[in-house]
Amino acid sequence: MITEFPETYRSGYVAIIGRPNVGKSTLLNYILGFHLSITSKKPQTTRHRLLGIKTTATAQAVYIDTPGLHQNYKGAMHRYMNKEAMTTLEDVDVIVFVVDGVKLSSEDEYALELLEKCQQPIVLAINKVDKIKKKEILLPFINELSSRLNFSQIVPISAAKGSHIDELEKHIEAHLNLSPAYYPEEQITDKSDKFLASELIREKLMRLLGQELPYAVAVEVEAFEEEERIIKISGIIWVERSNQKTIIIGNKGQQLKEIGKQARLSMESLYDKKVFLKLWVKVKEGWSDDERALKSLGYSDYLKGEC
Repeated sequence: MITEFPETYRSGYVAIIGRPNVGKSTLLNYILGFHLSITSKKPQTTRHRLLGIKTTATAQAVYIDTPGLHQNYKGAMHRYMNKEAMTTLEDVDVIVFVVDGVKLSSEDEYALELLEKCQQPIVLAINKVDKIKKKEILLPFINELSSRLNFSQIVPISAAKGSHIDELEKHIEAHLNLSPAYYPEEQITDKSDKFLASELIREKLMRLLGQELPYAVAVEVEAFEEEERIIKISGIIWVERSNQKTIIIGNKGQQLKEIGKQARLSMESLYDKKVFLKLWVKVKEGWSDDERALKSLGYSDYLKGEC
């Protein structure tokens, strides 16, 4: 436990920004050494801003994992996620811009345009470099991006394998404020156990169903009762159409049973307790494009402003 903060101690907020599916959540989980942010191969897995707090003897970095920035999706859900990502840039001390390999997409270009307006130091993390077969193309790519934006540092990394993450963290720490820690040393996130349970259920849905999974799916944890030896959790999986409900339940309920089993095992690992989990699938038509429905399912009101 840190009993006294030295004058050289640093603390600050760090936004992790990038287009969908570049590995932002994988990066955060590796830094924390804790499975906080859910991951899957399906784009737009992350829907909320998520605080992950890393406290060491020299610094406390408060990381904010954001939904992937995207241009062309429509509907209230997508507008909500873009706002979540963009408004995060207002109040952070450092921005980590994550790209996937050495090829920029139109959404990467869109993110670069947004970052041009920001005044904070921006660290570029080139992710998945372990998958680049021709390493000689990496340096020209770095030079190209350096000419586009004045990055404070550029660090090639592999979030999945943990390559050069320690170097990335050193650069981030150097840009934090000289300040005592903002949060208690033992705190890892600002989210409740109930929220984390709903996210773990949604992660298993995405991983098990893949492309079959309708995008318009949400999880609501109705009950979270913690007892001495067991946690009892009841959750609803919301979809927009009855045929989507059929997909999730599966033949004779086997798909839903497997989703529940895997979610329960992950929860037991997270909470270090036995978990009793009940799941239902229900239909709520048009919820993903209905701002009132989004609010009732735990999505915040839209925030104003850009960086």
